[in-house]
Amino acid sequence: MSVPAPARRGGQPDKRRAIAQAARLVFGREGYARAGVDVIAAEAGVSKRTIYNHYADKEQLFLSVALEGADAVTDAVRVLMERHLRKIVDLEEDLTAFCLDRAQAVTEFPEHFALVRSIHAEVTRLPAAVLEKWRAHGPPSAHQRLAPYLQRIADRGLLVLDDAERAANRLNTLTMNDVLIRSFYGALPLPEPTVRDIVTDGVRDFLCLYAPPKAPPQSREPS
Repeated sequence: MSVPAPARRGGQPDKRRAIAQAARLVFGREGYARAGVDVIAAEAGVSKRTIYNHYADKEQLFLSVALEGADAVTDAVRVLMERHLRKIVDLEEDLTAFCLDRAQAVTEFPEHFALVRSIHAEVTRLPAAVLEKWRAHGPPSAHQRLAPYLQRIADRGLLVLDDAERAANRLNTLTMNDVLIRSFYGALPLPEPTVRDIVTDGVRDFLCLYAPPKAPPQSREPS
C-alpha cells in the first residue's frame, strides 16, 4: 500500500521535507491530539498556509509522516532480510543475526519510533482511517514481509510450516516485539547483552516450534 499523496498546491520539495520532519518531531513529542499545526509550522519555519498547500489537514499530515517513517524502516529491514535470510548457512545463526540487526534498527529511527509510541498511547483518539491504514502498512503488517523468506527456508526442508505468515508473526513476537515492549519502543534502550539474550532465546524457542524433527539415531546390530 503506497503512502497517500499529499494535496500539494505549490511550494518546493525542500519545504515539504521540512514540514514532514517537523511534523514527525512534534507528533512524536506531543502526540496526535495535542499537536497543533501552528506548532509544526513554527518548528518547520513555514506558515500554516504553506502546510495546507502541501497537506489537506492534520490527519493527512500525521498519516503521511507515519507511513513514510514505516517505509524507511521497512526498506532497512528488507536489506537485512536479503543479507541474512536469502542464503542460509546455519539457520539458527542466520536467524539470530537477522533479529539482532533488526533490533538495532530501532535505535536508527528514533523519531519514527517516538511517533509509534504516540500511536499506541492515543489509539482510542486517532481517526479510524489512520488506524486502518497504519495496520495495513506499518509494523502490524511486518510479518507479511517476513513470511516469504521463511517459506523459502521451509521449501529447503529447514523449517516445517503450515502457515508462513503465522510463523513469521511468531518469530516477531518472540524476538522483535519483546525488545520493543521491554524498551518502550526505543524510549529506554536495552543493554546489548539483554537484547542478545532476548533474541537468542526467542530464536531457539522458534526453532523448537518449527524446526524439522531430528531422526533418531539408528541402533547398530551387534556383529
